[in-house]
Amino acid sequence: MEYATVSELLAARCKEAPDKEFLVIEDKNGSVERLSYLEFQEQVRKLAQVLSENGIRKGDKILLHLPNGSAFMKSWFAILSIGAVMVPTNILSPEEEMKYLVSHSESKLIITEKEYEQKFSSFGLLLLFSRLGEDHKGTWLEAEIEKAEPVVKLPKLSPQDEAAILYTSGTTSKPKGVVLTQQNYLHTGKQMAETLDYSSNDRVLIVLPMFHGNGQYYMAMPALYAGASIAITESFSATNYVKQSKRLKATVGSLFSAPIKMILKKDYDPEDAENPLRLVIYAQALTDQQYDEFRTRYRVELRQLYGMTETIAIPLMNPVEDLQDHISIGGEACGYSVVLRDGEGHEVNTGEEGEITVYGEPGMTIMKEYFKNPAATAETIQDNWLYTGDMAKVDPKTGLFYFVDRKKDMMKRSGENIAAGEVEAVINEHDAVFESAVISVPDPVYEESIHAFVILKESRKLTSEELLEWCRARLAKFKVPQEIHFTEEFPRTSVGKIQKQQMKKWI
Repeated sequence: MEYATVSELLAARCKEAPDKEFLVIEDKNGSVERLSYLEFQEQVRKLAQVLSENGIRKGDKILLHLPNGSAFMKSWFAILSIGAVMVPTNILSPEEEMKYLVSHSESKLIITEKEYEQKFSSFGLLLLFSRLGEDHKGTWLEAEIEKAEPVVKLPKLSPQDEAAILYTSGTTSKPKGVVLTQQNYLHTGKQMAETLDYSSNDRVLIVLPMFHGNGQYYMAMPALYAGASIAITESFSATNYVKQSKRLKATVGSLFSAPIKMILKKDYDPEDAENPLRLVIYAQALTDQQYDEFRTRYRVELRQLYGMTETIAIPLMNPVEDLQDHISIGGEACGYSVVLRDGEGHEVNTGEEGEITVYGEPGMTIMKEYFKNPAATAETIQDNWLYTGDMAKVDPKTGLFYFVDRKKDMMKRSGENIAAGEVEAVINEHDAVFESAVISVPDPVYEESIHAFVILKESRKLTSEELLEWCRARLAKFKVPQEIHFTEEFPRTSVGKIQKQQMKKWI
């Protein structure tokens, strides 16, 4: 059956199995909340009424600044049910970043926790607080839900109505807002459920931050589509990941290679070999040793994939059955067509490196657009082909795709995209800095280590720690360079462009 909206899909599942356990949520203190499909829907509709009473209408943006948990899930589905637009953000982002995201997204209301209140105190927007605290100063989200009546009538929505804006670091100095529709969420739910063989007996485990597409695209939506259940932990713990999967009875997980490496670095508990996990999907390659060690220790299948916020579902993945080479990013998946292209947009010959381009319909199988950025949208989506900016090659014998490198100046640390230009812009704001160049080098645990090379203004003095403190106040933790290097000059091309590849040899 085809569904028009996410709310309609939830209603169908509630009708089929109202008492089935849908959510199992473990917070940072180890407390567990359990909700059936019907209980969750009632909470969602009560929150929808609260939002409506606070003036939220179709198309209005609501910014979520929440950790993984019950409040995030209820807010996500309540926002979509009334045709508003969810804007999820990283709780690690400092006030400076949040100023841009709140302003650019045109958010009318913020749902957050009391400990993050200071970030938003100057915005003049209504704040709803989850886990308000003992002083109860502010509007308490859970209390408002408790006393509300479920919304009587939901607005009429269409599959093409906007549902979310997910901000992702690009190659410019500011994040770009990926606009998703109701249909985008339904598409990834259906395609990922079928690709990963989800059944109603599965329970997905979400430990990665849900402001990312990963937990939404690959875990939550396909679980809902299949009538399965969802286990959520407030944060990732390398020590407890497998123990949590046992405790919460999870069968499918999703990680990046960095968390997998962190798990492998911890002392091994032989009892963890007995766990309910049947599959863990992941991004970024593992070595043969890491891959074999994880599978042997935990007796679970691992499958590498390739996707990005803009592609919605996964365009490339190793099949659950008949794995050929775990180092590859697999073959075409989820009904997508993938072509590798050269700098002129022409398809490259098999075996040659080219940019990954994915065919899809904007607002249906790929993102609708970048919010308020038509130039970036036109550059990324050309004749329904989404240009990813990532390079790969195809093995002539097997037809498998292999990731090569990022086409543009991007870095990735612990699964988080980082634009060098964004970090450089912050460093360059310091009045003692003349110019900076940010690069990355491979890191055995965190994927990449970030290094900043800095030229100071004449006669100015600045220590590495002083500049790092400057960055910490203005950037999310994962974007702060691991090391600062002062230098007198940069290697450059004949036209003055900094040769960052040469600088990597300096590390």
